[in-house]
Amino acid sequence: METGMPAGSVPAYHDRHGCHTMNKTQIPQLVAHRGYLTRFPENTWRGLRAALDAGAEWLEFDIQLCRDGEYVLLHDAGFLRTAGVKRAVFDMDSRHIDISVHEPARFGRLFEPTPVATLVEVLENLVAYPGVRVMVELKQESIDHWGLDSVMPKLMPLLVSHQPRCVLISFNRKALQWCRNQYPEVRIGWVLRRYDAKSRELANALNPDYLICNEKKISQAQTPWRGPWRWMLYDIVDPNQALHWARRGVDMIETADIASMLRDPRLTQHTVSHVL
Repeated sequence: METGMPAGSVPAYHDRHGCHTMNKTQIPQLVAHRGYLTRFPENTWRGLRAALDAGAEWLEFDIQLCRDGEYVLLHDAGFLRTAGVKRAVFDMDSRHIDISVHEPARFGRLFEPTPVATLVEVLENLVAYPGVRVMVELKQESIDHWGLDSVMPKLMPLLVSHQPRCVLISFNRKALQWCRNQYPEVRIGWVLRRYDAKSRELANALNPDYLICNEKKISQAQTPWRGPWRWMLYDIVDPNQALHWARRGVDMIETADIASMLRDPRLTQHTVSHVL
């Protein structure tokens, strides 16, 4: 640990994967939800780059599996919401998607054209940002459509080749257990559908590196379950709310408004400058 830190700063340490974490003083680590979601089209390199330009150290994005065996950044099973086009991702090849995901319902034609980003392209682009970490969310729709034994072998070698940058996250506990069994060097994060006793029992059995939950599912009077994991809550755009949860043991806050959150002087511990 470095010495001679500025007054008021928070000492840092590194976990067993060499990743930056925090002590319990505590300033939460901010994670850019689908990029800079409030101002740019979601799950696009344009939005991710905007989050990086704002100083984000962590990104989160969603992936779906195309029919050619390649992953693209996409939350839904199709492009109706993000492109205004009624087509399913499972019927398309990743390299031949002639669709602009500029979110016309939110932004009109402001960001047209915005190409669909592939996971390979994004991870290659991030090589230029060595300090940045990413949470890659494998969506349930791809698991349902292709099957677990198809989606996992196509995904894991890519994530392994970009360690320790990548964390695999999912609502699907079986996918995470598959990863833990086959590739224990890859960190995993379980996204909870429910915050209840049964989920806590399952979390103890899975022993993920991260537990992730919508902040509305946990009473503000509760202290999130203690365990070997780190907590991340979403989607929070109020700095006061972020600090409230940090005082209750939440290490990470996923936010749709990364730039505004990082402008708050109480949260600037994790603002970085990405100079290329």
